Amino acid sequence: MSEEILINVTPQETRVAVMQLGVVQELHIERSSNRGIAGNVYLGRIKRVLPGMQSAFIDIGLERSAFLHVADIWENSNEHARPIERILFEGQNLLVQVIKEPIGSKGARLTTQLSFAGRLLVYLPQESRIGVSQRIEGVEQRDALRSRLQAALPAEHQGGYIIRTVTEGKEEANFATDIVYLGKLWSNLQTLAKTASAPQLLYQELDISLRVLRDFVSTETTRILVDSRSTSKKMLEFAENYNEDAAHLIEHYLGVRPLFDMYNIEEEIERALSKRVDLKSGGYLIIDQTEALTTVDVNTGGFVGVRNFDDTIFKTNLEATQVIARQLRLRNLGGIIICDFIDMDNLQHRDTVLEEFKKALARDHTRISVNNFSPLGLVEMTRKRTRESLAHVLCEPCPTCRGRGEVKTAQTVCYEILREIVREARQFDAREYRILGSQQVIDLFLEEESQALAGLSDFIGRPISMLVENQYNQEQYDVILM
Repeated sequence: MSEEILINVTPQETRVAVMQLGVVQELHIERSSNRGIAGNVYLGRIKRVLPGMQSAFIDIGLERSAFLHVADIWENSNEHARPIERILFEGQNLLVQVIKEPIGSKGARLTTQLSFAGRLLVYLPQESRIGVSQRIEGVEQRDALRSRLQAALPAEHQGGYIIRTVTEGKEEANFATDIVYLGKLWSNLQTLAKTASAPQLLYQELDISLRVLRDFVSTETTRILVDSRSTSKKMLEFAENYNEDAAHLIEHYLGVRPLFDMYNIEEEIERALSKRVDLKSGGYLIIDQTEALTTVDVNTGGFVGVRNFDDTIFKTNLEATQVIARQLRLRNLGGIIICDFIDMDNLQHRDTVLEEFKKALARDHTRISVNNFSPLGLVEMTRKRTRESLAHVLCEPCPTCRGRGEVKTAQTVCYEILREIVREARQFDAREYRILGSQQVIDLFLEEESQALAGLSDFIGRPISMLVENQYNQEQYDVILM
């Protein structure tokens, strides 16, 4: 299935939407003030070792200490595993890599088994084996890829490799570029580690615009549309040096309408923040995300079957399988997920729904485990959680309802206002633009986002003024053309 990748860039954040047949399948947001740390390598210092939990808390320079479990210690991955208190001690410096972002009140999760992703390969400097992604299932192809990699490796090479899924079907996969790039990266990191003092960041993962070229582009990608000239130029230079196959896909978007407006992605984001998801048949889903797990409830709603009630239920559940799989990717929901399909008495219907659900989930790049229907008629599954969900990135607990609901953060509203002013400036020739907003939003424009607002004023060539509207809640605002 062909796909397009759309990239919207502002000084404050970069948003990436993966589209298939004109529908958003995945959405990734990276803010310059809060870049993700998964993949980063730190020289950390051990603060506490907890034998009872077989884990340690490590200071890597963040607000909260990071967490290292005994199973994630590379030296302990052999058959002669030792307890953590015999491996680590308080005050010890340790080279660690983040494998899971801080989520909620939990700190980042670490490993001492370092890995560095390239376009075709993952480099494991402490290993010696050559592995192949489990998603590449053909035995002959796996053996052929392994042989080609071994032939491409220099005689004096050190470390192991995993051949990534993206190489599947590529008979002329060129591993040499990855080998050189990853080798230099590891060499530079080792040099830094010799003179560093803990806690210190030694290696930072690529920003999201470059990770698109490394991780998102596939044989199905037909175009990468970027609305920033500088970002598209940076991506093109990276592609020409590192991923030539993707270079011709990059296009600089020059349209008058904002890119995400053009493809109705802004509306899709708003819908993805709602609990209710309507199905085309008239049924609907209710998605509830909590700290412990996420529940998805399927309802027939206004759908009336043409034959009998069993067929109505069956068709609603079949449609729900595709929509649930897409919503999990779009909202980036992870952890334990419980899907409550409408009860089906027909065992064949249940088997068909489960089979279609697994097929829909197979398109997900994130690791997923799905169980059969439980005695209560529920489908229990897990989806690997590596970063915050879309709702947690864009929203915060509502102070009015004390956490029972969510509102967009003042920062999110500020960025919406900035985009709204750009949209209005392209359509109308006003003398001045006035922002009416809540105290929190106006305060943010006067402090942290003052430079962004001044830059936008210079860009459109018109003054922008602000006025606090005390009756507005945090999400409410108006842009007045003067």
